[in-house]
Order: sequence, then C-alpha cells, then structure tokens
Amino acid sequence: SVLVHLSRGGAEVHMYAPDVPQMHVIDHSKGQPAEAESRNVLVESARIARGKIASLATLTTADHDAVIFPGGFGAAKNLSTFAVDGKDCKVNTEVERVLKDFHKAGKPIGLCCISPVLAAKVLSGAEVTVGHEEEEGGKWPYAGTAGAIKELGAKHCVKEVTISFPDNFHIERQHKMSVFSLTPFYEAHVDTKNKVVTTPAFMCETELHKIFDGIGAMVKNVLKLTGK
Repeated sequence: SVLVHLSRGGAEVHMYAPDVPQMHVIDHSKGQPAEAESRNVLVESARIARGKIASLATLTTADHDAVIFPGGFGAAKNLSTFAVDGKDCKVNTEVERVLKDFHKAGKPIGLCCISPVLAAKVLSGAEVTVGHEEEEGGKWPYAGTAGAIKELGAKHCVKEVTISFPDNFHIERQHKMSVFSLTPFYEAHVDTKNKVVTTPAFMCETELHKIFDGIGAMVKNVLKLTGK
C-alpha cells in the first residue's frame, strides 16, 4: 500500500531493511512458528521488494527527503521487541539511528499500523495514533497498544481509519434543501512539531480498501511535509 501511494505521489523510492535474523518464521497455513526454519530480515525483504533493497545501515538523511516505516508484526518483532516486551521493548539500533537522524534533520517520518510504537519509544514526546483506546467489541483488537504508547511518554491521539458520511447529507437553508454526496475522509495524525505522521491501518478490523486509503492519507501528508 505504501509503495503504491508513493508511486502515485511521484516519489522516488529506495527501500531498506536491517540485516538481522528474523525473530522467527511463521507457517501461515497453520498460524504457528516453523521451528526448524530461520530467515534473514534483509533477505526476506528483498523477496518482497523484488531485489531492489539495501541494508538499513546504509540509509542516510542526506540522500532522502523522508522515511516511512510500514507496520505489521515485523515492526513489533524484528524492528523492535514490542511484541514480546511491550513498553519495555528495545528498538533495533539501526532503526533507532534512522528515526533520530531524520528527526534531528527536520525531515518527515511516516509510520502505520503497529510501527508508531517505534517513534513513541525513540522520539520523546511524539504524538502518534494506533486508532482507538478500547477494543469496542473486537473492532480494535490491539487497542492496548495505545496504553503502552502513553507509558512510553508519547501522546496517543484517537483516530479512525476512515470517517464515513451518509450517502446523502441534507442541509436546509431558508426552506431550500441542498443535497450533498460526500466522499469518506481518511485519517492520519500529523504531529507538525516533530514531523511524524501516523495512521492506524490494520490495527482496526475493517474493509481493506479503507485501510489502503488510510495509508494513502499518511503518505500524502508525509510528502506534503517535505515541501516538494
């Protein structure tokens, strides 16, 4: 999703991943770890990126206008230990360096899904969102993450993946009725002070196209903050 929206935004994209072992390999047909298997994060990322990728250790702010961290369990297991240690997690040293370097350079940082915990851990006082703070009957199954973000010293801002409007929105003015057809508004939180942009994505159980468009809102705001 991030790559599609960056392409639509006309951005030139370089991809990076840490050169470290994966925490574990999941057999997705069973939903369980494959005990006898091990993989490298950079090698596996190269498969997804179709080979166009480099070690995160080579990423510098001088060559880039912004950085975006996708979410997913990889961010909580391989970019950090959040999946195991929660608020007491450690962040991969190269991930921490990149976050601090871009923040110090005043260049925008985008994060989605679970990855906002990386900014919460590394950037003191950052404002981020992972959606809602209550599970609400299973709609927000990872709502407890918001509490961990607060314990890390960051500010959590409640946001939707999307704000839906009725198909026909009526306004009456001086006995005349206007009818509007409104497009849903996809949310991302923009911390203008720290130039950190976040969106809930898969932290919410909702339709895929809404998650896709919510990620698009994050990407759009990151590109806007570059000033280019």
